[in-house]
Amino acid sequence: MTTLKVHNIESAPEESKPLLEKSQKGFGMIPGLHGVLSSAPKTFEAYQTLHQLFTETSFNPEELTVVWQTINVEHECHYCVPAHTGIAKMMKVDDAITEALRNETPLENEKLEALRTFTLIIVRNRGHVTKEELDTFYAAGYGEQQVLEIILGLSQKVISNYTNHIANTPVDAPFQPFAWKK
Repeated sequence: MTTLKVHNIESAPEESKPLLEKSQKGFGMIPGLHGVLSSAPKTFEAYQTLHQLFTETSFNPEELTVVWQTINVEHECHYCVPAHTGIAKMMKVDDAITEALRNETPLENEKLEALRTFTLIIVRNRGHVTKEELDTFYAAGYGEQQVLEIILGLSQKVISNYTNHIANTPVDAPFQPFAWKK
């Protein structure tokens, strides 16, 4: 098992301190992931920027949750699955959606299930998709914009999921009730 340092505002590199202060202000705490990422200020900045950009895509809160949690579960991220369970609750996403994603069971909503399935195809096949898979995704009501937006969300999740694997980031207290294991 590996671990990386989880910084606070005082111990972080100077360039990361404003980013950690922003996290403290926004979350009322410094999430462990942010403390770890602060060791590399540009990686931390990239993560925060990608997060902000992804939340500004065409996806609604349910769709954002589907993309995030599908990737988190597929990547077996012990930190992000509970964190995004809590975030989904804050975003008022139906608990049934979150539980289906956590348990890898099909979603009742066909459009959301198409989003989950296509996200998995992108992740598992490293971006290699067939025309038929694209056509199925488009038939569900999505388009080229959403294909590219999934890739944006995946970019964000690769930073967080891989960092958490290497750092063995402890799950933050507010998210511990949502602990998860594949």
